[in-house]
Amino acid sequence: MVKAEERKKQGFTVYQIFVIIILAILQFTVVLDFMVLSPLGAILLVELNIQPAQFGWVVSAYAFSAGASGLLAAGFADKFDRKKLLLFFYFGFVIATILCAIAPTYEFLLAARIITGIFGGVISSVTFAIITDLFNLEKRGQVMGFVQMSFAASQILGLPIGLILANRFGWHSPFWMIAGFGSLIWLAIAAYMKPITGHINSSTEQSAFQHLLSTLFKKIYLRAFLATVFLATGGFMLMPFGSAFSINNLHVSLEQLPILYLVTGLSTIFFGPILGMMSDKFGKYRLFASGSVLTIIMVVVYTNLDVSPFWIVVLVNVFLFAGITSRMISGSALMTAVPEQHDRGAFMSINSSVQQISGGIAAGVAGLIVVQNDGGTLANYDTLGYLVVSSVLITIGLMFILNKRLNNRAINSKVD
Repeated sequence: MVKAEERKKQGFTVYQIFVIIILAILQFTVVLDFMVLSPLGAILLVELNIQPAQFGWVVSAYAFSAGASGLLAAGFADKFDRKKLLLFFYFGFVIATILCAIAPTYEFLLAARIITGIFGGVISSVTFAIITDLFNLEKRGQVMGFVQMSFAASQILGLPIGLILANRFGWHSPFWMIAGFGSLIWLAIAAYMKPITGHINSSTEQSAFQHLLSTLFKKIYLRAFLATVFLATGGFMLMPFGSAFSINNLHVSLEQLPILYLVTGLSTIFFGPILGMMSDKFGKYRLFASGSVLTIIMVVVYTNLDVSPFWIVVLVNVFLFAGITSRMISGSALMTAVPEQHDRGAFMSINSSVQQISGGIAAGVAGLIVVQNDGGTLANYDTLGYLVVSSVLITIGLMFILNKRLNNRAINSKVD
């Protein structure tokens, strides 16, 4: 009996492994749907005859609608079975992705991205709430390490395949791929995931609006939301124009671009579980701070690159994403420790909304800063890099304060 209990503490149950795998694959489709726009950017600028500022709004439109829907859903997030919420919003996400796949014009695509954001923006918050419900804090770094591998998997499998499909069959085809794969995931969740209702028993009798307000203005939650604002700013500023910068400024060819994402993704998927275990073993904030320092160095190097050998571009991207992944895993795990059980769904929804809205503003601002010259090169990309560095520095301080408050809360709860 003792040995069985020890194994339970050290490892995961079969069902928990299934949940980790299915949530990781689900996140893969959601992340890919967003990330595929970056490598398609160079194609869309030509195919739809649009300017960088317009493309920036295609990216930010998703973010704004995702942020709005997250806020609207926050008050109800802790009042329903999380499985049913996940199925509802993921179904809408798949339908919206199909609309992207049939979009004939820039205006139609913009509208389709808004609808995608309405449903897709809530999925991550429900996913993180499920992880918080099912896994102890001591294991969440490992869980996040596996789930956040979806970003790497989207590069290893999704982005190269998406680019190949786009080059052969047009830019619509990657969205068809995502919609088809997403339909299978929806069926797997419906058939095998168990209902998750423990939070309902601990929820208060507040109305949805009251629950939203009480969660939104709780002091420690506000600190977390502020940290999320600056966390999102960095990621959304550089990502939308990554492929266009690589092709036009660094002279990476369209044929080399899938290789770039493939190698970067392979390295990230290798480091993901390791970084997750390091987060649990050495401390989530320590890993976050270390990853932030690496990110700062590599952002400055990357955004100031000129025409470079392909192997240098690959190497810089590998180290850049190593820093970003460290921040993502440790930061996400740290955020799951913030809300009380009865606030988890609402907190995650609001936090996701803050992330999306902040990212949308950042992407829109990036589109205004970056200018495409007559020769096709992007100007002012280094300016974005320095803005990202500033946001990373601010986030290091904000996460330090948040981590200190969480440690004090944990000590006080043990004393009580």
